[in-house]
Amino acid sequence: MKTASLKFLKDLAQNNTKDWFAEHKPIYQEAYDDAKELMAAVEAELNKSDVIEKAKIFRIYRDVRFSKDKTPYKDNFSMSFSRATAYRRGGYYLFIKPGGESMVGGGFYKPEPSDLKLIRSHIAADSKPLRKIIASKQFKSMFGELKGEQVKTAPKGFDKEHPDIDLLRYKSFYVMRNFTDKEVTGPDFVKLVGQTYKAIRPYFDYMSEILTHDLNGISLIDRN
Repeated sequence: MKTASLKFLKDLAQNNTKDWFAEHKPIYQEAYDDAKELMAAVEAELNKSDVIEKAKIFRIYRDVRFSKDKTPYKDNFSMSFSRATAYRRGGYYLFIKPGGESMVGGGFYKPEPSDLKLIRSHIAADSKPLRKIIASKQFKSMFGELKGEQVKTAPKGFDKEHPDIDLLRYKSFYVMRNFTDKEVTGPDFVKLVGQTYKAIRPYFDYMSEILTHDLNGISLIDRN
């Protein structure tokens, strides 16, 4: 990512108005094209170890209809990478924002109720595979810990005294790794992103397995 692209985002954060944006539209277009080039490079890197079905860059225009914050533009570039076929679950995410707030991550953000119940049921039945993944040296060095909003006590249908209640409380399951501006604009950033995504794969492989099979190991996809 070019330093000029981060500078544009920083300037936009300080001048978030339609007039300023219109005046600097050519600079925005250069930064946007830069972000699209980054997305293409990351997609190519990801496809070395995974199968990506779709790469998407999100609009910079904010939907302010139901927000107290009426600033019209996002001060970041964000993009997602969807895995191919129903057997590959989980999505990759890339967020670019100056000031050390850039982030690479992925996971399952607010999964639909049926998926959430299936995840919890598998964890309640046997949490060892997941615990082994999140306790691994690579996982901890890259992401620290599993992240996501949690219920305060216990989800419906699960005992608050369950030995795995710490995992069962999660309503979302994702990981994040932050990057400095120097890293984002460095020559090895795409490689670093690829390495980070590759480190997510054991977690994605586990989640893909439990989300596509019932508790008896019978495929839920082949059944449909």
